[in-house]
Amino acid sequence: MIRENLRNVTDSLPPGVRLVAVSKYHTEEDILEAYNAGQRIFGESREQELSRKRQSLPEDIEWHFIGHLQTNKVRFIAPYISMIHAVDSLRLLREINKQALACGRVIDVLLELHLAQEDTKYGLTPDSCRQLLDGGEWRQMTGVRIRGLMMMASNTDDTDQIRNEMTQAANLFDELKSEYFADVDYFNERSWGMSHDYPIAVECRATMVRVGSRIFES
Repeated sequence: MIRENLRNVTDSLPPGVRLVAVSKYHTEEDILEAYNAGQRIFGESREQELSRKRQSLPEDIEWHFIGHLQTNKVRFIAPYISMIHAVDSLRLLREINKQALACGRVIDVLLELHLAQEDTKYGLTPDSCRQLLDGGEWRQMTGVRIRGLMMMASNTDDTDQIRNEMTQAANLFDELKSEYFADVDYFNERSWGMSHDYPIAVECRATMVRVGSRIFES
């Protein structure tokens, strides 16, 4: 079933949009089944669960941390994580930089936006995102590379609202690209869209979608 579900999702994605298979709460056996079907990027949101899974699964898996990350957990994932999707403060960015340098690595990160009409979600407002970049401290951080933006749309059946929020994120990406990253090509990632709304995310110029239940649940 996982293999068939995975194929249905990947076949629906246009060129240039990568799938992050959200494997949190799912077993190593399930992940391995998706891996054997060709999937290589998996998303986790808990450090201990991720560390356990990483020890028993193939080394060429590209692990993405997609949940809220506490600063005291960064050092545990810094040696191997491929991308951290949810950077929501300068404090967290500083810690990632510190731990990356301690490992001799450069860690790719995304700035998380809070555009949803829900107080329970984390993230930077557009203004606080601009303020973080305006401050310029990130330019001296040689252990991190800001690759783009991430957001979660409101948990609603209102597709117009979802599309509006994702369009806001895409427009802000363009603004930040022009204002702060015009001279680099690595600021190119837009991570939005989950199992229930990823087709809308594709319409709204996502380059990565984070899909879990559509793959791992029957």
